[in-house]
Amino acid sequence: MIEKITILHTNDMHSHFENWPKIKRYLLSQKKSLTQDGSEVLTFDIGDAMDRVHPLSEATDGKANVEMLNEIHYDGVTIGNNEGLGNTKAQLEALYQNKNFDVILGNIMDIDSGTLPSFAIKSKIITTAGGTRIAVLGLTAPFILTYPLEGWLPIDVFDIIPELLKQLQGQYDILVLLSHLGLNTDEKIAARFPEFDVIIGSHTHHLLEHGKRVNQSLLAAAGKYGQYIGKIDLVIEDNQVVNSQARVTVTEHLPAKPEDESVIEGYTKLGEQLLSNQVIAKIPQSFSVDFERDSSLIKLGLAAIKETAHTDTAILNTGLFLDGLDEGIVNRNQLHKMLPHAMHLMRVTLNGTDLIRLVREIEKNRAFLRKFPLKGMGFRGKIFGEIHYDGIQYHSDTKQVLCQGKPVDLYRQYTIATLDHYLFIPFFPTIEIAGHNDLMYNMFFRDVFATYLKEHYPV
Repeated sequence: MIEKITILHTNDMHSHFENWPKIKRYLLSQKKSLTQDGSEVLTFDIGDAMDRVHPLSEATDGKANVEMLNEIHYDGVTIGNNEGLGNTKAQLEALYQNKNFDVILGNIMDIDSGTLPSFAIKSKIITTAGGTRIAVLGLTAPFILTYPLEGWLPIDVFDIIPELLKQLQGQYDILVLLSHLGLNTDEKIAARFPEFDVIIGSHTHHLLEHGKRVNQSLLAAAGKYGQYIGKIDLVIEDNQVVNSQARVTVTEHLPAKPEDESVIEGYTKLGEQLLSNQVIAKIPQSFSVDFERDSSLIKLGLAAIKETAHTDTAILNTGLFLDGLDEGIVNRNQLHKMLPHAMHLMRVTLNGTDLIRLVREIEKNRAFLRKFPLKGMGFRGKIFGEIHYDGIQYHSDTKQVLCQGKPVDLYRQYTIATLDHYLFIPFFPTIEIAGHNDLMYNMFFRDVFATYLKEHYPV
């Protein structure tokens, strides 16, 4: 018996709702037409559907994204780091309360109970009309530094896959992996575990227009931001894959409808309205992003993280601030526009020698970073910008570093408030190599800033 199975897949949409009306119509129409033509149709999302850069995702803690996924009634999704680390544990546990799809996730456990999250299943078996059993696994990037801070225990994929395959032994004919792990890891999995017929990838935003074959596996991936929609065609004979092809559809080339623009604008307006209703503070002056003339905003940010982290010093870059604040009422929408980044507060402890080395790294990179178009690692702005200190002084002529006006004591321990972003970008290796880094994962930078304003400038 010959069967045809079509897998439609999305990944790394990152709340790019401007593409959602077209994606929704395409997925629903393809499901209908392919089913009528006799194909079995499966739909999957491979994580990072949400991103708090969009005001509606921020205002609803991603629940608006889940409502959109519900419109497709996906056969399965896995989570990305934006779902897993962009939410607190409580927010993530609440995120999928009203889902109409299965969250398939095999390598994140509750750190206290050692059990799977309540919203997830380790695997799923889908049986086609022709009796073919398709096992679906879902794995996400196991960030070992950050998931435990949110109360989750990440498991290395090469440790968990053998265990999952053993549990599924004899229960499937075809094996599919929803992988929010990145292309390099997908290739390693395919090389080590030939059992996988299909690996649908994401996380590194790679695009495989016609798929890629590694060992016995077909790798597929649909880029980022909903710019592409993936499609995999499988021909099954006697419950085994005899032919497989992958391709993508360019979302921009799909037909638009007159109402699309208003729907897309509606997502933004609703999010901004919900955030604007939450008043934070009342400030007595304006704070500009014209940092060449006015450094008061960056100084405010430095004071906020320094006070919250209880440190001697603080370091921030001006590119973090995308907008200024006008005198008067400040609400959450203004702070979200100003600081949309997925970044958390971090306290770094260094001895004097390493503090001097860090400052010299910063000064060496200062001119390069001033206009550097930084992407990723939680940054949602355009350029890195100018670096500012609080509590640190550097004399370029003598290369001397001072802390709070005094020469740095080589043997003393100093504490620095900054953002976890600085740990992940490659420009300041001293932080990773020599720093004792305390990631304060309970609040985003904008929430730290909001708390500081609320305490110092109450309404």
